[in-house]
This record gives sequence, structure tokens and C-alpha cells, in this order.
Amino acid sequence: MLEEVIKSLEASPIVKKGDYNYFVNPISDGVPAMDPLLLRELALAVHKYADLNIDKIVAVEAMGIHLATALSLATDIPFVVIRKRQYGLPGETEVYQKTGYGSSNLYVNDLHEGEKILLIDDVVSTGGTLVALIKTLEDMGLDLKSVVAIIDKGDGKKIVKKETGVDVLSIVKLDVIDGKVVIESTIED
Repeated sequence: MLEEVIKSLEASPIVKKGDYNYFVNPISDGVPAMDPLLLRELALAVHKYADLNIDKIVAVEAMGIHLATALSLATDIPFVVIRKRQYGLPGETEVYQKTGYGSSNLYVNDLHEGEKILLIDDVVSTGGTLVALIKTLEDMGLDLKSVVAIIDKGDGKKIVKKETGVDVLSIVKLDVIDGKVVIESTIED
């Protein structure tokens, strides 16, 4: 079922950002072009394995947006985007995130205490974004039914579990070895 996903990831070029091995892929970067079959495979995998007894899908800007859109179209569940831009709307919550290659603030809008959500992001590698968001969303009184990172790289998933107690559902576990993406496992293994 994940044939296109695996082919796409294994073909990813690697870019160094300091000591960080950053792979460039449609799932995580939007380049090269996203094949609809690839996106469909991802949405079907999340649909199959995640708890979708939820009120909203919550995506992290920017690369969670296309994933949430595909999942929303497949499930008829609305989605909201955690943005990098502040709007100043009533109830807006600010979150500081630190990743392997930078830091910034994120802004949460249109989520309300008691709502059941699925949080989706493209990659978990250092855990910085998901740890910050999970803590904030739980503090807001939201019920995190599933936390999904399509790609698990490095120790990010373990760090998230250690820091928050939350298990991250990942579709593909990979590493960058000798300048190439190596698939270690998939959710189907």
C-alpha cells in the first residue's frame, strides 16, 4: 500500500543544514511535485491506523496542510491549521517551537476545550514541534485522540513519548545514511 511513499522517500536528495541531514521530499517540502497517488496512500494509511473519532483534524503549517486536506476530504472531518502567523483573534494561543534546524512561534486558533482532535505533521525528528504543541493543546483542554507524524526520523518519536507520555503514530521510519534515505520500517511491517 505504501509503494509510492517508499519510492518517493528513497529518491529524496539530502541537504545539510549545519549538522542536520535534511531530506527534500514532496511530503515534507512540497518539492518535487506531489503525486496525487502518494498523497492518497498517506491519507489511506492515516485513515486505517489513526483514531478518527474526532471533531477536528489539526495540521501544523506548512507541510501538514496538504496531509490534513487529503484526510479531511477522505473523512469529511473539518481541519484547522496551526499557523506561523499571529492573527490576534480571541482565544489565540502562542506556542514556541524549537526544531533541529530553527525555532519560531506557532499560533493556535479555533480549537476549544473538550474537542477531540487528531494532530498531524509531516516529520518528527527532534520532537521539538510536537512536544511544544502537545503540551499546549493538552493545557487548552483538548482531547488528543491521535498524534500523527508521517515520517519518523531520528529519536523524535521517543523524545515526544518521554516528554509528553504521548505515542506518535508514524507511517514511515527512516534514517539518512551515507547521504541517502534508508527506510527502516513502515506502519505495515
